[in-house]
Amino acid sequence: MSLTRRQVTAAALAAIPLGVAAGGVAHAEGRKRTIYIAGDSTAAQKYSDAAPETGWGMALPFFLHKDRPVANHAVNGRSSKSFIDEGRLDAVLAAIRPGDLLLVQFAHNDEKTTDPTRYTEPWTTYQDYLRMYVDGARAKGARPVFATPVERRRFDAAGNAVPTHGEYPAAMRALAEEERVALLDLQALSLALWQELGVEETKTYFNWTDTEQDNTHFNPPGAIAVARLVVRELLRTRVLGPRDVVRLHDEIPTSWITWPAPLA
Repeated sequence: MSLTRRQVTAAALAAIPLGVAAGGVAHAEGRKRTIYIAGDSTAAQKYSDAAPETGWGMALPFFLHKDRPVANHAVNGRSSKSFIDEGRLDAVLAAIRPGDLLLVQFAHNDEKTTDPTRYTEPWTTYQDYLRMYVDGARAKGARPVFATPVERRRFDAAGNAVPTHGEYPAAMRALAEEERVALLDLQALSLALWQELGVEETKTYFNWTDTEQDNTHFNPPGAIAVARLVVRELLRTRVLGPRDVVRLHDEIPTSWITWPAPLA
């Protein structure tokens, strides 16, 4: 479905945490820093018509102090290119404030070579589009943070978890080093986690149901596990400090995940 830039902006404003939307007082007082997510369906907010599918961005707030709210702008099916072409980065940059974070995770849809509206080439156009997120955030006084794409559930005949994203993670790592952008290596960490869990147990982290065998999207346990990886990486890279984080080593009840009614 194609949306106008006005519709995109309205949806973006709806994603802004209430404390930020209400006049930006929290920013003026210097207490809150919002974490904006620009990404695809693996991170996106899901609604009741998609349950139990769960984006890891839905679980991220469980591990963050209340003064680190999350504004999840990730949308199903978007690439680094189409997110920009649809005006979604513009909407984020209209809302973001100095000191905020812009967490960027793309590649799943950049890989779609038959779709010119989404496809990017890892070492050229993919990096070109990623630079727009970096430059846009920095121009607003916000901090860009890259996250390599979380891995799909894929195993070889010997039971080894295998990578699925080609050159995209390497291209993002190289650009992060070049541009001095903090990097959360979700691709490497999630691949290691799927290897540790194994062929059968990983099914309990992905959107496997009686009617669907989805090896890309998560269910509540999977989304919680990936969100935990994200926060651990935010600590490791010193993007966040220990005081920004809560419950990192706690068991998070899956009942905390909720799916609101679909947007009208």
